Amino acid sequence: MIEITDIYKTFGQQVVLKGLSITIPEGKTLVILGRSGVGKSVLLKHIMGLTKPDSGTIVIDGLDITKLKNRELEKARLSMGMLFQGAALFDSMNIEDNVGFYLSQHPNPETGLPYSALEISEKVKKALAMVGLCGTEKKNPSELSGGMRKRAALARLIVYRPKLVLYDDPTTGLDPITSMQINQLICQTQKELNATSVVVTHDLTSALVVGDYLALHHEGRLMFMNEPTEFLKQNHPIIEFFRKTLDQDPNTLKEVIWHE
Repeated sequence: MIEITDIYKTFGQQVVLKGLSITIPEGKTLVILGRSGVGKSVLLKHIMGLTKPDSGTIVIDGLDITKLKNRELEKARLSMGMLFQGAALFDSMNIEDNVGFYLSQHPNPETGLPYSALEISEKVKKALAMVGLCGTEKKNPSELSGGMRKRAALARLIVYRPKLVLYDDPTTGLDPITSMQINQLICQTQKELNATSVVVTHDLTSALVVGDYLALHHEGRLMFMNEPTEFLKQNHPIIEFFRKTLDQDPNTLKEVIWHE
């Protein structure tokens, strides 16, 4: 469970987070919708501990990460993963080395011993198979399309099985078909890892497919957190705009994913 309470953050003269509070249930996916530039990605950085709030608390599984020092924070991050907008793969490494990078840098949590090369290779192949990238191990990121790079970045998360997964605009810049493939993989990843997930996006279709709960980021706060159907009933200009962009019943979108 993630409990965010009364978070404030100011950059210069701009107040980005204004008393933001929300509770995210364990094992569920919260999608945060909102206009570009309102601070959705800033919130993800706070959850990861990459940015400290001016005030307020962020408690993850009983641990207030806003109070952790460097070494303690690094340890807490071992159970977190983030999919960045641009995938953030290492250009100098092939896909196999990218996906296995975490495992090569950290010991097996069950034994305390380093992973062997064979163990890493097997885990990488399994993760790549899950995202439909079998046979790409020796390719470089530059040889893959944007959607394939996003899938490789998802494999990099799956391979070390984080308990908390954050997604920063996962479908931005992708065509509708590739976007739906990424949405499907986000759903599969959540099911495979039983992870708590936070997705920030302005893509309503993606939100309705992957989200157990939706919330609106507006004026520095999160508003109207609810299940998708109830969220869309809220009387707010931005949510009204989202409703007008829908071209199908929101209840049918998840059915497309689970009945392909």
